[in-house]
Amino acid sequence: MLTISPFAGMVLLFSSSLLLAQQPTPPTTAVEAPNRDTSYIDANGTAHVTRVVPVPQTISPEAQKSISRAEPDQGPPQPLEARRKGTDAYTARARVEWTKLCPNTIVEDKIAGVPVRIVTLDGVPDKNKDKVLLNLHGGGFNSDSGSYTESIPIASYSGIKVVAVLYRLSPEIKFPAAVDDSIAVYKELLKTYKPQHIVIYGTSAGAILTAEVAAKIKQLGLPMPAALGIFSGMGDFARAGDSQAMYALRGLAGHLDPPEPDAHDPFYVASTDPKDPILSPIYGDLHGLPPTLFVTSGRDLLLSGTVNLHRAYLNAGVEAHLVVYDALPHAFWYDPRLPEAIEANHIMANFFLMQLGK
Repeated sequence: MLTISPFAGMVLLFSSSLLLAQQPTPPTTAVEAPNRDTSYIDANGTAHVTRVVPVPQTISPEAQKSISRAEPDQGPPQPLEARRKGTDAYTARARVEWTKLCPNTIVEDKIAGVPVRIVTLDGVPDKNKDKVLLNLHGGGFNSDSGSYTESIPIASYSGIKVVAVLYRLSPEIKFPAAVDDSIAVYKELLKTYKPQHIVIYGTSAGAILTAEVAAKIKQLGLPMPAALGIFSGMGDFARAGDSQAMYALRGLAGHLDPPEPDAHDPFYVASTDPKDPILSPIYGDLHGLPPTLFVTSGRDLLLSGTVNLHRAYLNAGVEAHLVVYDALPHAFWYDPRLPEAIEANHIMANFFLMQLGK
């Protein structure tokens, strides 16, 4: 049976070991948990370490409580059907919670034949009616964890309509289907909106997809949008970053398998060369891309992927900004209970407004 790592709403996993049958492992108990730091580097340079990490006082009480939540580390990952069911339930709850903070209207529609969710806050300012934000949601390419959680707060804090693309998912559909769907919607939006009035952004798989779509826009010779938002992503399917060996989806909590030598996600990538410059834009020509905001966090499994792609953008002369939040796990800005999530969404929205106002 195909299995995918569990999470309450986000993200992605690159281990080809998921194709193999796995035996259940029991969770670590308090008696078994290490109580001191250890470090051993073997002959191949692989680090075998344990760390005792206290809850940092640099984050909000709400965030301290969140990262202190106990989560057993037993495996194996749950089946894909269970993951999708759990993600759908999570996003339904998140829609309600975010809507309490950010009243909105959501319309289900199709653009260029692609299903979309169109999210507008109650009362869009006249000055923003000629602008649009294109959201490419997270969810590990195999589910939708972000078309509500990434669009509702951003639509509210920016005062701009958000079109969330419900692109085709893996493992049923492989790369480049998600890119093709996103490009189709972007082309259609260009018929109504000036490119300098469009922003493309996403979290996790959607952040990866944002970078891929930007590379495809350049390859096709289409006009670039005003800006990009790459929020906990990466641009390299050929090599796993350091953070993927250290952090699970909940940061230091939960199940984490040792890294596999095969770094790419076989369900999304399929037979594509992992160094294909659209699939992995870090291997392509990044010159001429629009201003881009990168956001990640200290316990994010895609911390390495985000900062490596940010550096590649800088080396290509792109106006690239990076914000890293201390201690928090992957895509923490999905959680409306965290002050840091509210702040991060405001930072994202303000960056978009600044670029659209140029």
